[in-house]
Amino acid sequence: MSLTRPAVPAFAAAPVAAVAVALAAVLTALSGRYGFHRDELYFLVAGDHLAWGYVDQPPLTPLLARISTEIFGSTPMGLRVISTITGAATVVVVALIAREFGSERRAQILAAVCAAVSGFVLGVGHMASTATYDLLAWMVISLFAIKLLRTGDGRWWIALGLATGIALQNKYLVVLPLAALLIAVLILGPRSVLRSWWLVVGVLVAAAIAAPNLWWQAAHDWPQLTVAGGISEDDGTENRIMFIPLQILQLSPFLVPIWIAGFLRLWRTPALRWAKPVALTYPVLCVLVLALGGKSYYALPLLLVLVAAGCQPTVDWVTATRRRTFLAVGLVLTALTSALFTLPVLPASAVNFVLPVNQEQGEQIGWPELVDDVANAWQQIPEDQRSRAVIFAGNYGEAGALVKYGPAHGLPAPASGHMSFYDWSRPADTQTGPVLLVELGRNPGYESNFNDCNQVGTVDNRKGVDNEEQGTSLVLCASPKSPWSQLWPNLRQFY
Repeated sequence: MSLTRPAVPAFAAAPVAAVAVALAAVLTALSGRYGFHRDELYFLVAGDHLAWGYVDQPPLTPLLARISTEIFGSTPMGLRVISTITGAATVVVVALIAREFGSERRAQILAAVCAAVSGFVLGVGHMASTATYDLLAWMVISLFAIKLLRTGDGRWWIALGLATGIALQNKYLVVLPLAALLIAVLILGPRSVLRSWWLVVGVLVAAAIAAPNLWWQAAHDWPQLTVAGGISEDDGTENRIMFIPLQILQLSPFLVPIWIAGFLRLWRTPALRWAKPVALTYPVLCVLVLALGGKSYYALPLLLVLVAAGCQPTVDWVTATRRRTFLAVGLVLTALTSALFTLPVLPASAVNFVLPVNQEQGEQIGWPELVDDVANAWQQIPEDQRSRAVIFAGNYGEAGALVKYGPAHGLPAPASGHMSFYDWSRPADTQTGPVLLVELGRNPGYESNFNDCNQVGTVDNRKGVDNEEQGTSLVLCASPKSPWSQLWPNLRQFY
């Protein structure tokens, strides 16, 4: 049954589009600086092994990486074209969400600007990552859910099912905000939207789209659950301690008053009583993420929904108090600080300054240098033994870098037991020669599988960047202790 709701204001299409284009221009101008991120190197290889699933993720991001590089080139700039478009589209959807809450033209534009200058949108828009496409998916799902609540028209469940199904082909995290919204609606209503056959249709649509990946995961004993459990076990305590500070820092401290105003507006405004569960969804989601030991950014997309809701009261306050300059300065400071901490604007040698807040900046630096160092270590293997030798990388970033840059040095394709690399390639039992291990730190457990291991080099990114790979050990072992087919199960690494 449909409910009568006030019509939404006209959409400020032209200025919102201008904000999105400006964001795309900035992201494009900076997309070629530094280099590939470790995850991007992994996606490049995954894109060459297209499947319905991978150990640690569904198939959408590797597929988009393959499409982007096929069209625009296998460079950081070429890989990131679709990510840039996704970031721009996110800005437009945030403005559309503001419109659903009855925000007029100026508030819609402000919502677009706030999204465009926020640290989270800039950070994920800069790189190709599952979080990039996940953010847009959450925004689209939020838009459709808000339309469902505003109109009471059950047919929006079909759109929700379609968006959710596609989102599940990228990341399973989308189930968390949906679960939080369901809890909020059950607590506050309107429960009538749950008493509809359209809900069943929406669930079936989502299930049909997600089915191929779910089938793949089931056929492979649900490895993604193993990965998720390992992340929670390793990082859960730190994630919980840093949850609130990172929520504030990763979006922007300057946007805190706006999203608080948005929460209060949705919670208190009689005309928006239908949207009250949207406000409750955010704290419920935070509780779920904290309980699971998830990362702080898992809940960040819903803060953008609250920002969208808070733009109208912000515009009203600025108009009433004549503090336009105050707002403008705040937005400029947001843009500058967000760019500093999320975009490659600093010289690579100065990146250590931002690493305490955003470690991902450092993970875009030093991969060609790592391969240079591996190549130097490889030269220490006698030439007549190299045909039987193996390079074994400890993680998918190292393996991806060796796949990308190794051929120029005459290096063989690497082996690795990390994530889906384990499934893509395994050394033949005839490869009984030396093994060059690339290890973040000396790992006696790994080295116990090989004979006579000695460190022959250390990775240096030449820029003094204190990233994860800096100081990586290059260890040369005489040979594997057993045939690779017997060793391989011992070398699998899920996290």
